[in-house]
Amino acid sequence: MRARTAALPLLPVLLLLLQGPAAIGGDFGGDYSKLSGIIIPGYASTQLRAWSVLDCPYSPLDFNPLDLVWLDTTKLLSAVNCWIKCMWLDPHNQTDHPECKSRPDGGLSAITELDPGYITGPLSSVWKEWIKWCIEFGIEANAIIAVPYDWRLSPSMLEERDLYFHKLKLTFETALKLHGGPSIVFAHSLGNQVFRYFLEWLKLEIAPKHYIQWLDQHIHAYFAVGSPLLGSAQTVKATLSGDTYGLPISEGTARLLVNSFASTLWMLPFSKYCRADNAYSKHFSGRSRHGYHKYHCEDQEFRSNFSGFPTNIINIEIPSTHAGFDAYPSVAEVAEANLSNAECGLPTQLSFSAREIADGTFFKAIEDYDPDSERVLYQLQKSYHDDPIFNPLTPWDRPPIKNIFCIYGIDMKTEVGYYFAPSGKPYPDNWIITDVIFELEGSLFSRSGDLVDGNPGAASGDETVPYHSLSSCKNWLGSQVNITRAPQSEHDGSDIQVEFNVEHHQGEDIVPNMTRSPRVKYITYYEDSESITGKRTAVWEIDKANHRNIVRSPVLMREVWLQMWHDIHSDAQSNFVTKAKRGPFRNEDCYWDYGKARCALAEYCEYRYLFGDVHLGQSCRLKNSSVDLLLHYL
Repeated sequence: MRARTAALPLLPVLLLLLQGPAAIGGDFGGDYSKLSGIIIPGYASTQLRAWSVLDCPYSPLDFNPLDLVWLDTTKLLSAVNCWIKCMWLDPHNQTDHPECKSRPDGGLSAITELDPGYITGPLSSVWKEWIKWCIEFGIEANAIIAVPYDWRLSPSMLEERDLYFHKLKLTFETALKLHGGPSIVFAHSLGNQVFRYFLEWLKLEIAPKHYIQWLDQHIHAYFAVGSPLLGSAQTVKATLSGDTYGLPISEGTARLLVNSFASTLWMLPFSKYCRADNAYSKHFSGRSRHGYHKYHCEDQEFRSNFSGFPTNIINIEIPSTHAGFDAYPSVAEVAEANLSNAECGLPTQLSFSAREIADGTFFKAIEDYDPDSERVLYQLQKSYHDDPIFNPLTPWDRPPIKNIFCIYGIDMKTEVGYYFAPSGKPYPDNWIITDVIFELEGSLFSRSGDLVDGNPGAASGDETVPYHSLSSCKNWLGSQVNITRAPQSEHDGSDIQVEFNVEHHQGEDIVPNMTRSPRVKYITYYEDSESITGKRTAVWEIDKANHRNIVRSPVLMREVWLQMWHDIHSDAQSNFVTKAKRGPFRNEDCYWDYGKARCALAEYCEYRYLFGDVHLGQSCRLKNSSVDLLLHYL
């Protein structure tokens, strides 16, 4: 009864969205009332299912075709060795284990809950809340399209094995024919890197003069959520010492597994000052291509210390001998500088920046001390430096899409650097983390309490990706930017701060001159609709939004919905939705104020009991329909 009554105010929204352009007052040049939503999930956010039969000794549970592998915690706990075989890939050629192979599931169910169940479902929920919002607002089932992929593979292998990018292109084209309008792309985390690769692949797949035309016809807006634009420091931790991501396995086992996935290197941190030039043979669809990429760095890379990051990402102790360094002069020079330590038999500590990680210098330096380095170097060279399309470990310029919204969380405690030392144990547990460097709200500190040398940003990251990486999309903004800071919760506009035409210099962060209340969580909007004719760019910084949970944030879903409502309405007067006020527009947004003994947000909500309500807050409902409320945001 409750779910049924909650949906009633939204029926007018459904009718508006499903009718043609005349129903909303005019033509929008592409019939934007019939938009489709295409979701590209992030790393480890797609279910994988077994595609073979595997008999698991000493366990009552076997793996059969279509059985859930990622993620089935029951089989992980009871048959961990079999589970690892089904997850593992050959580190050199990315083929499956001889005894078991897995493939990505399809459809929306593949990205909603990774491990469905009464207890495990909510714990492994990813896109479920997002899709529930779409359903509640009357979006048709065929208008929300998930494009899952095997998140273990490198970008080139996604195309080689699964034809993923060909299928993605067909998905956009099918959505256009089915609904008559372009699509909205929602990408999270690694999904943004996948979408970037698709755009580069598309340049070679269709004629150059038709590339922009294809994008304009098929993509209305791109929402880049939690994008690791310059990589993430946590990838290094996973590669060197293992990261269990909360799973009941050892760090050594996690390291073996993660290092078998070529996609792990896709998220390595890299310098914002270094780019790779492409020199590939002329491409015709269906022909093989060979590329060669060489890094070229700006002078700023060598004048600064940390490749655009707040500190060196890796500080590692290695045995004092420098045998094997002859081939790597830069590392040898560092070792020579520490010769006094070597003479005393002390280990040598080396530091590495993001550039030295992405170009392989770090892995070459520890090659004699770590058996995994050879495999990592091979995969780094094959799948990234020599990728036939482009080297993904380079900074990303603004994609030529009409409307781009870059969204991420800030001011969470985020790991940005590590100190490693030999553990004295055999591989894969041969390294231990002796210290961790964190960023938090514009400051750097270490786990041990030692002083940290570095350049902290104006804010910190989202608990997974550093702020410098997330905020790199601010370079997509033009020279004049409008900035608005507003509370995340419902508000009447009294706490809104606005700065117009703020000067922005490319390569530099934009820091608004605005105040903060320590008890209020804000959204800061950076908006530019003037720099590129016919195109809009916006950056949204959401206080205290966690990387994984941001796609489940009601605040984010509300803002996305309001922006899209603004875009499809003919009476919209501004380029972006107004920030002047925020009120509830779902029954679920109303609640009981026990202090005043009435429904809160009295301007919008009233007490209206319906049979089946079990508490006071459930009986607080909107006074007016959602359409009436939404008209205030044009």
